[in-house]
Amino acid sequence: MASNIQWFPGHMAKAIRQFEENVHLVDIIFELVDSRAPFSSINPEVSKIGVNKPKLLIMTKADLADADKLKKWVNYFNNHGIPAMAIDSKNPKTRKIITKKAQEILADKRQLQSEKGLDKKAIKAICVGVPNVGKSTLLNQLVQKKSAAVGNRPGVTKGQQWLTSSSELELLDTPGILWPKFQNQDIAYKLAVTGAIKDSLLHMDDVALFALKYFRENNQEQLKQRYHLIDDDLLLSDVELLLKITSKLGMKDDYDRASERIIIDIRRNKLGGFVLDKVDDLDEG
Repeated sequence: MASNIQWFPGHMAKAIRQFEENVHLVDIIFELVDSRAPFSSINPEVSKIGVNKPKLLIMTKADLADADKLKKWVNYFNNHGIPAMAIDSKNPKTRKIITKKAQEILADKRQLQSEKGLDKKAIKAICVGVPNVGKSTLLNQLVQKKSAAVGNRPGVTKGQQWLTSSSELELLDTPGILWPKFQNQDIAYKLAVTGAIKDSLLHMDDVALFALKYFRENNQEQLKQRYHLIDDDLLLSDVELLLKITSKLGMKDDYDRASERIIIDIRRNKLGGFVLDKVDDLDEG
């Protein structure tokens, strides 16, 4: 790729510091990751700061992901001792499902408290995740009302706030957080495709080229149908394919505009469900 992606403005450092200051107040960490990049959207800062806290990995936007590939990730995490679940945040059953899972994870601790004669209190959880992971949408479902600001751009939640889900669950909301340096540029581009990084900070043609490479390898039929391509078009280089799609969209040689359209189409599921991370890549590593 022609350009490197890094994004760590001052408010990200502040959000990480707030998370570090408040994690001791909770029983469990709910780390939200994007089902379309379930490994790449795990924040290493959360794992480092919350190393001694129980954690539930919640894969949001499951309705936008490839179901079979996502299931492999759920199994992978659970088999490696990381409690994980994939959810559609708009499903009204979500609140009960997450509460039950948190109770299962904390069962031993709560049993010990009961044996000591301590009253069972509501589970306190802190919700953390990358920007635009759908945290506000999930929180609104968990608290059954519009308590968290919802937006389709990163960084809608500006500060921390406590929310009550039920008599069994209380939630501490946090702003979306990225980390100071991406391990590699593939991770950066995956986060860019899913919208975790502000588009204004990106070269969208680079992001579109990265995405086209994935979709020509994994969602060929959807790619052909969406942009009226033929099999021979998929034999073109990534750059030539982008130019071909630009022409098909009637945008002449305005590949910047076409790149933005492609990314919007991908995020709106116009090219089908997808999961950019591959379990096999970890197994091989």
